Amino acid sequence: METTQQILDNCSGRMQKGIDFLEEALLNLRAGKASVNVLNGIAVDYYGSSMGIDKVASVNVPDARTILIRPWEKNMIAPIEKAIINSNIGLTPSNNGEEIRLVIPLLTEERRKQIVKQVKEEAEKARVSIRNSRRDCVESFKKSQKEGMPEDEAKNGEAESQKLYDKFSKKIDEVVAAKEKEIMTV
Repeated sequence: METTQQILDNCSGRMQKGIDFLEEALLNLRAGKASVNVLNGIAVDYYGSSMGIDKVASVNVPDARTILIRPWEKNMIAPIEKAIINSNIGLTPSNNGEEIRLVIPLLTEERRKQIVKQVKEEAEKARVSIRNSRRDCVESFKKSQKEGMPEDEAKNGEAESQKLYDKFSKKIDEVVAAKEKEIMTV
């Protein structure tokens, strides 16, 4: 039989993973500012193996609207360009034979609203995740009660799991509000 603290720690850990996943998903949303995170998940064919762009080139942000990619080998320019085009991130690469430049266009009001909608969809996924964690936590307390945990301790544990849910739900709201502000700021 698990103790109340073990059940709550497990529940809290799972809820934190939901928040971490949300923050990671929001990093990949383009908010009109250059960020190397836009290139996350784009794989380049490097001598028969698939690697991330950051593994075959230096990637940096010289200014707020430009991403600069300098391949360590000049023959990697074409495969990197092809990978960016095929990734559908909405950016057109341009190269001068030595480096690839991605210019982040200014976002229109309509595009900003679309991105905010995506943010809210990601937030809802995170909310579902923490709700499921709370449900599993409550079920663990009910199971532990059948295995001998005192009823009042189980009920207190269920109440604590609700408090955890409220805390993490508020954290989701804060993360979403910050991202919305970032997106809507021109």
